[in-house]
Amino acid sequence: MDRECELALVARLRDGDAAAFDAVYEEYRARLYSFLARLSRSRDVAEDLAEETWLRLVASSERLRPDTRLGPWLFTVARNLYYSYCRSRALGETVFDGLIGLWPGGSSRPSPFEETAARELERRVEHGLAALPAPYREALLLVAVEGLTPSEAGGVCGLAPDAFRQRLSRARAALDRELGSVRAEPASPEPRQEEVGRTAAKAEAGEVTT
Repeated sequence: MDRECELALVARLRDGDAAAFDAVYEEYRARLYSFLARLSRSRDVAEDLAEETWLRLVASSERLRPDTRLGPWLFTVARNLYYSYCRSRALGETVFDGLIGLWPGGSSRPSPFEETAARELERRVEHGLAALPAPYREALLLVAVEGLTPSEAGGVCGLAPDAFRQRLSRARAALDRELGSVRAEPASPEPRQEEVGRTAAKAEAGEVTT
């Protein structure tokens, strides 16, 4: 959404235009749900919090600043609702059931090999991201998935740009470590050449039984 169109939508929202809300909902519905689902790791939680986020927009539309950036505003509300949800239920970093994939499938049809490789990468990224603390997880989601700038994402998280960049750097390093920890274990080492030779010699001499 270009900035001119966004400012026009904000003005219409401030005037109570229901069609403007529909346009914003259509633009951000999938992204907002995806952000909450990946942050909470629960579809049910994401649906509830997304609905509450949209209700907050309706309730606050007349009080929006004329220069409001809708994406950061919505993600800020959604993030705050998520942490309020966690605090109210003392969930903290509890692992939710129903872990979902991070990356929705594209429209093009990859080859079977590409599909297999993509699923393996998705699995590793999914588990690596899910293992991170929520502040790291949200930093990566806001920038790498939702496409917010570090300054915008820092505003969502209530951090100065430099502080957010530090968190983002640490989050990337933490994810890299997690991805390393979920790699498949190496196969058993091949027997040493001299051991193979001794075994073969014993077989020829009839010393090895099957």
